[in-house]
Amino acid sequence: MGLEPQPALTRYGCSSVVIVSYRPGDWLETCIRSVIDQSDEVILVDNGSPNGLASAVAAPSGVTVVRSRRNLGFAGGVNLGMSKATGSVVALLNDDASAPAGWLAAATRVLEDESIAAVGPKVLLSGWFREVVLPDRVWYAPGDERPLGRQIRSVRVDGEEVLGRLVGPGLHKLEVQGGDRWRWTAGPLPFYVPVREADVNVTVDGDPAPPGQLCRVTNSAGIYLRADGYAGDIGMGSADDGRWDGGADRFGVSFTAVAFRRATWDRLGPLARRYFAYYEDVDWCWRAQLAGLRIRYDPTVAVSHLWSATSGGVTGTGVRVLSESNRSLTIVRNAPRPLVMNHLRDRWGEISRRTDGGVGVRLARRLPWALATRASTQRRIWSSEPEEVWSAWAGRGAEWSMAPGGMV
Repeated sequence: MGLEPQPALTRYGCSSVVIVSYRPGDWLETCIRSVIDQSDEVILVDNGSPNGLASAVAAPSGVTVVRSRRNLGFAGGVNLGMSKATGSVVALLNDDASAPAGWLAAATRVLEDESIAAVGPKVLLSGWFREVVLPDRVWYAPGDERPLGRQIRSVRVDGEEVLGRLVGPGLHKLEVQGGDRWRWTAGPLPFYVPVREADVNVTVDGDPAPPGQLCRVTNSAGIYLRADGYAGDIGMGSADDGRWDGGADRFGVSFTAVAFRRATWDRLGPLARRYFAYYEDVDWCWRAQLAGLRIRYDPTVAVSHLWSATSGGVTGTGVRVLSESNRSLTIVRNAPRPLVMNHLRDRWGEISRRTDGGVGVRLARRLPWALATRASTQRRIWSSEPEEVWSAWAGRGAEWSMAPGGMV
């Protein structure tokens, strides 16, 4: 059993773009402008934005506005927008992303191959970055497996503090305790400082930063599936130095920007509404793989993304609870049964030790639904066994060079 053959499309078919917005900033208008001339219709889902702000921003552009009284999460907002879309090709674009001319046309050409369920572009972080490599020695703190260098407490660009906006493998996450903020370096690996132009003054803890190249930084070149069930963005935090310029099949693509046939969406089903946010794109792409379809990465054009500009109204601990519980639900709904059992056993161990931070409570409430939808999806669309998909993709593309590699 599987999906029925679908008719080939031409690049002149009717197309729609769906944009979901909860807390719009200046980026929403930029997002809309970037696609309004690329598609037959643009649908803006005002996902319960405060005082209808998203609707007010979108209305002058003439796009179709669909307003929800409450925040449905990314998954629910996309599903609402899809219920109104009329295109035979439909694209999703984050409200903090912008697509260059030709994005949707290029995606439509790829989708003329009926074996492809969805296609995603290269996604780059917006703006330019200065590459910085500090000559730090690597050491390991007792009980900490992270390679550490030294604490950085300040990175400034022409006097402006940007410590929380740095990306790349050379730095660990921002840590905050009381009024102190710092980041650990990860040895002599690069990190990237957002800059407006090449000729700026970059300092690290008050000292001039070593010279570095100006580059764009990769947000996603597709999605990998790790051997433990974690999924992530290929190339995340690496310089856009040409290594991600070749098209390829992927396990998945980020729904920051994605296009698919409407017929494929209808057969595979909508995003998992109960996820609210996080892992819904991984779950949908996994479903496509189980249906015997392909997911394509096409870097013909690059979409720019203001990473973390919006978060659907979820911050801090809530992000972790949603992400971790949704990862577990995605494994339950799609992975080989032995992996499901092993994963749940490990998860319950965390719950019993009270180290899960509330993930288990949310997971337990949704586990019956995940098991029931696995069974129904298996009957309806699976044409490949979970073991086949796992064998083909688990661990593939999950590692890449962390060496410096910026380019102007």
